[in-house]
Amino acid sequence: MIEKQDLPSVQELMWPTLEALRTLGGSGQTEEINGEVIRRQGFSDEQLAIRRPKKERQSMIEHRLAWSRTKLKEIGAIKNSAWGVWALTDDARNWSEAELDEHRQSRGGGYLTLKENREILTNASGVDDGLIDAEENGTDWKERLLDRLMDMPPDAFERLAQRLLREAGFRNVEVTGRPGDGGIDGVGVFQLSLVPFHIFFQCKRYRGTVPPSEVRNFRGAMSGRGEKGLLITTGSFSKSARDEATRDGAPPVELVDADALCDLLKKYSLGVRTETRTIEDVFIVEDFFDQL
Repeated sequence: MIEKQDLPSVQELMWPTLEALRTLGGSGQTEEINGEVIRRQGFSDEQLAIRRPKKERQSMIEHRLAWSRTKLKEIGAIKNSAWGVWALTDDARNWSEAELDEHRQSRGGGYLTLKENREILTNASGVDDGLIDAEENGTDWKERLLDRLMDMPPDAFERLAQRLLREAGFRNVEVTGRPGDGGIDGVGVFQLSLVPFHIFFQCKRYRGTVPPSEVRNFRGAMSGRGEKGLLITTGSFSKSARDEATRDGAPPVELVDADALCDLLKKYSLGVRTETRTIEDVFIVEDFFDQL
């Protein structure tokens, strides 16, 4: 009989968790990360069946994986959003196992002071150094953001879409785009009440207007594979493209244009940070001096 002491420790699960996040494209929901670690480690049914005392709903491995994520967050390797999505930090993307162990040991095994924890939480919004004032020179923040998105490599833009869908509640989001795949960049599962929907997505970086032919081509690529599609672009959709997306008798395609994309990135704090400032306007009341 396997006992809990025979399972990997919290520290031993930190590196598999980091590798799992890399496999998932740099981000993932808790369920996805756990599943990938379990798959990679090849845990047996007997190991997975070990439960925490008085916590029958959570296995001991799930409990230790939760703590491993906490430790990784404490040493600045990963961060998590308010929407329950974990992501690699820029610093940790290329860490080796030895570098991870070095960071862990330098932090006293993974524990931080209260001040350090506060610093991590303060900087966990997903925006690090290199902030750009989106309103400088009178430029609209969405224009600046779209310019930045256009500068990204295609695969990085696909990973951004993957992260965005995870933040929005999709699970099992995979980037599958490859030559000859008909323009499908990935697939995810969206749960609506009791019914899960497999949704294919495509990312198109456009400077101008997406024509209806792109919607038809995307729908054709989904034929026989799924009934729901999501087309994300940095451009806009023509009226005919929007009509094609909702054409009667054809599988629906949801459209996310540049404006909506920017709003979503802002909502989920992906590359966008907002600061609320109180601005004081001062006016001279001329009549006051006249009455003295």
